[in-house]
Amino acid sequence: MAYFIGIDTSTTATKALLMDENGGVLGVASKEYSFETPQPLWSEQDPALWWQATVESVRQVLAKTGVEVASIKGIGLTGQMHGLVLLDEKGDVLRPAILWNDGRTGPQCDTIRLRLGREKLIQITGNDALTGFTAPKILWVQEHEPEIWKRARHILLPKDYLRFRLTGEFASDRAGGSGTILFDLAKRDWSPEMLAALDIPAEFLPRTYEGTDVTGTLSPAVASELGLSANIPIFGGGGDQAAAAVGTGAVRAGVVSLSLGTSGVVFATTDGPVIEPEGRLHAFCHSVPGKWHLMGVMLSAAGSLRWHRDTFAPNLAYDKLLAPAAEIPAGSDGLFFLPYLTGERTPHPDPLARGAFVGLTVRHGFAHLTRAVLEGVAFGLRDSFELMKSAGLETITQVRVTGGGARSPLWRQILADVFGAEIVTVNTEEGAAYGAALLAATGSGVFPSVEAACDATIRITGVTGPGEDSAVYEEIYPLYRGLYPALKPTFTAITT
Repeated sequence: MAYFIGIDTSTTATKALLMDENGGVLGVASKEYSFETPQPLWSEQDPALWWQATVESVRQVLAKTGVEVASIKGIGLTGQMHGLVLLDEKGDVLRPAILWNDGRTGPQCDTIRLRLGREKLIQITGNDALTGFTAPKILWVQEHEPEIWKRARHILLPKDYLRFRLTGEFASDRAGGSGTILFDLAKRDWSPEMLAALDIPAEFLPRTYEGTDVTGTLSPAVASELGLSANIPIFGGGGDQAAAAVGTGAVRAGVVSLSLGTSGVVFATTDGPVIEPEGRLHAFCHSVPGKWHLMGVMLSAAGSLRWHRDTFAPNLAYDKLLAPAAEIPAGSDGLFFLPYLTGERTPHPDPLARGAFVGLTVRHGFAHLTRAVLEGVAFGLRDSFELMKSAGLETITQVRVTGGGARSPLWRQILADVFGAEIVTVNTEEGAAYGAALLAATGSGVFPSVEAACDATIRITGVTGPGEDSAVYEEIYPLYRGLYPALKPTFTAITT
């Protein structure tokens, strides 16, 4: 029996997952860490934390499972996207990594648009310049820390710094690379035009690989530190969202992954590069070779429900919170909720957007507010689907939902009715780490393709189809869509 490890380097922890060649998860271990906010809007992390957590989590999962290390045939990597890690010529870290949730680079985003032209930027990279991406972080270092930039020789993503520590190789997967907005999306590699416009030497950037490609092998010294055998292949893997899509089987056009956690992520696989002309959706390479994806992000999805519960009924269990809402008719008797509690990204990239209940009357009770929150999040997520369709995405046949919000049968039904699509749950819950292990197994030859790997290991455990309330939601969805434009001037006035 062959075994594979998936390592997920996230913002708050590193997880190591051990999987057998049949897709069975034998064990999982993780080590948490924190990030720093030395100034407002800043978010930084010491890359040494990722390495220490990797060593601990791998050793823990090996001890927990007792698997013979000689049977481990591959390691797949995944993790947080967009972060900037700068190394000098010796491979030493020059400064703390600037993370995806760092917001200091607004002026640098403007600079990128000015140098390229916004339309051309979106045509090349598939995306507008946003503070979360890697490219504006590089410009910030060029402008504010020139002494650091002068010493820089290598630019890596967080996951790929871990790859360097494991193998000594400078390499990245194409899903992660495209998230820097330094990629030519259609060509699936670094864009000479982007690099020239931003004064970034091409030799600073690593070679790029597909998610199932071997990017190096585990060095003997590191193997000893981890408790593994030397020369285990390290595979390309993918950014966290792309790997998570593999982990849920969202690897074919028409099958969409919906992560309903604190934030909400709508992830749609495409057979070619599909770009939303205004850049309101993210367009990246998939970790599946030769595939791409579109992604919409809602900042407060299940987070909206948690806010609602914690604010108005902090001691109430979620099942008791939601039960009365199931008795309220679709549309909440004319009550709407805008889920922009922390601003919004898709379809409105507006940090000043705010949450709101609209349509309150004396006949509305607490259960109405609860159902309106569920419906408002569903409407907001549908906005991403509508953008995907307008960009040319083929018909959505199935939505695979994961995350805490997916546990609610009521919310799954509302989603199915609002989307007009089948909502399914699957047997896998480990997300990106599981996807990384599947990519490693595929690259090792256990499966002939990523699609075959998903077919062999991922099963549908529940199906919720659209019901009679679909017609109600279809009628009132345009009313929801009209609320943000109407309230935007107010949002701006009360927050500036």
